Amino acid sequence: MSTLGWAGIVAGGLVAAVTDPLDVYRGSWVAAYLVLVVGVAQVVMGWARRGSGAGGAGTGWAQCAGWNLGSAGVIAGTLTKASLLVYVSSAALVVALIIAALGTRIAGKASGGGLWLLAYRAMLVILAVSIPVGMALSYLRHTG
Repeated sequence: MSTLGWAGIVAGGLVAAVTDPLDVYRGSWVAAYLVLVVGVAQVVMGWARRGSGAGGAGTGWAQCAGWNLGSAGVIAGTLTKASLLVYVSSAALVVALIIAALGTRIAGKASGGGLWLLAYRAMLVILAVSIPVGMALSYLRHTG
């Protein structure tokens, strides 16, 4: 997950560099989404999985696929003004967050908890709260 996260950060920077001078529709939003959601969040999720030994390889791949496919769908749905695609893709993000959250139970038992675990769980909660907010904004933006 970390490698794809770093790729998302780089892609976000490239998108920002290209879309601003060209005044591309939602370019700054795409750049921010790539950096923060695809990039930073995924790097942290990768570090947490690796550091805690949470779950097996299958759950790691499912989390990675859900996060990346969901993110790609949210971006595509936003750019094409297809709220339904945003909603379906958001469900994939929720599944990935559930897998990540379940992994924190294993990490908590293995490490005894700690500040890093609380910070990681807080990030997962922030991401979980942002999903319905994004869905509502998509609805308002595309139906109003």
